[in-house]
Amino acid sequence: MPELPEVETVRRTLNQLIKGKKIDHVTVHLARIIQRPDDIKQFEIMLAGHTIVEVERRGKFLRIIMDGLILISHLRMEGRYGLFTSSDPVAKHTHVIFHFNDGTELRYKDVRQFGTMHLFNPGEEFQLPPLSKLGLEPLEESFTLEQFKAVLIGKKTKIKSVLLNQAYVVGIGNIYVDEALFKAGIHPEQSVNSLTDSQFERLHNAIVSTLSESVEAGGSSIKSYVNGQGEMGMFQHQLQVYGRQAQPCENCGSMIEKTIVGGRGTHYCPKCQLYK
Repeated sequence: MPELPEVETVRRTLNQLIKGKKIDHVTVHLARIIQRPDDIKQFEIMLAGHTIVEVERRGKFLRIIMDGLILISHLRMEGRYGLFTSSDPVAKHTHVIFHFNDGTELRYKDVRQFGTMHLFNPGEEFQLPPLSKLGLEPLEESFTLEQFKAVLIGKKTKIKSVLLNQAYVVGIGNIYVDEALFKAGIHPEQSVNSLTDSQFERLHNAIVSTLSESVEAGGSSIKSYVNGQGEMGMFQHQLQVYGRQAQPCENCGSMIEKTIVGGRGTHYCPKCQLYK
């Protein structure tokens, strides 16, 4: 599933591609992608005539702002957007098409069909699912060490499981949790309530730096991720533990190990990330 850096990269690309375009009409080919409203025809009718003002992001969700409507889009496993001309052939698994009045089309393709779209009036999107219960945004100035500690401190759960919970901190999926914990020198199975002040600070800094570095690299193209222009991210070439089991740690030479934490495959260095 695309994580925060990948979704942020898509957001930036979409702003370059569709900002200022006016929707002539919308075609939905797979009803279950549309979660709100329930009536697909209503979804299509509501969007007609609206102009794209800005594309923003909240956690792993795209927030497409229009003049009077907000579209919340989650890419899930393999959802992707692309801009085409109306004469271009429509690829298989293209489920939603936004037809613009300039002859171009924003097409949403999703092989796994897990993606979702929710349509709201402005302001409603933060009061209702899926955005209403999201936690701290790690690349905003408001993500301070104090806030980070306040939402986590005292929990007896394993640190990796807590970081994957979007109700505490948003956008950090499996890849970047492993990478941030390695950078901070913290074992993924260490309980939150055993973390020292120094470990909290190292982890806070590691989350911010890991995500920022990945955003600058265009995200990680693990499996099928590409941005809105079909380009791959390059951060996978900088991964230090994720996907590197049985390979030597770049810091100490120990073999990277893989285990399961909270049902997720987890990579770590047994020497650099001693269990405490």
